[in-house]
Amino acid sequence: MNVLDDKTIVREYFNATGFDRWRRIYGDGDVNKVQLDIRIGHQQTVDTVLAWLNSDGNLPQLKLCDAGCGVGSLSIPLAAAGATVFASDISEKMVEEAEVRASEVGLSKSLTFGVQDLESLTGRYDTVVCLDVLIHYPQDKAADMIRHLSDLAESRLILSFAPKTLGYTLLKKIGEFFPGPSKTTRAYLHRESDILDILINLGWSLNRNAMSKTRFYFSRLLELTR
Repeated sequence: MNVLDDKTIVREYFNATGFDRWRRIYGDGDVNKVQLDIRIGHQQTVDTVLAWLNSDGNLPQLKLCDAGCGVGSLSIPLAAAGATVFASDISEKMVEEAEVRASEVGLSKSLTFGVQDLESLTGRYDTVVCLDVLIHYPQDKAADMIRHLSDLAESRLILSFAPKTLGYTLLKKIGEFFPGPSKTTRAYLHRESDILDILINLGWSLNRNAMSKTRFYFSRLLELTR
């Protein structure tokens, strides 16, 4: 199955059954134990990024792109902190939900939303953030996406991905971390060294890194600067 099919699968999934599932996970309502575990893990990633960006003390001066914003878990608190945020997602349903959530907390005028895949994003931003998106794409496609995101970022790029290790590969194969094909898209793991090689060749330097890990969620987070 080719790269285009991966993008189509992701778009259709998050506009249909995946939307309802992940809207619950990224919300605060009742969910099952697996979904709660994923919610906690994802929030760890979001909280780490917020801590990094807040630590610099200049969020109100920054223009940021939240590429693959989902329901606004990161972009809404960034806007609340005073940043100028453009938030996009491949899923129209996800963007609509993000707009509703932003409106509910009085931030609808502080955010700009768009329905776009990563490769069609344009503009220049102080910081580009892309969380938990690369897991949906194989290495060659992920590399293309990273290169494009790099072109959009002036001084900082923050990415997360599911790291490819022997342990996680085995766990993935036995299905412990990922539901069946009827519930999710295919999940791709990426070697951290491969991701770093791409970024270093593009002129980036690793500034900070972190790992979010729960029973059913694992994500390596990298902050690159130049």
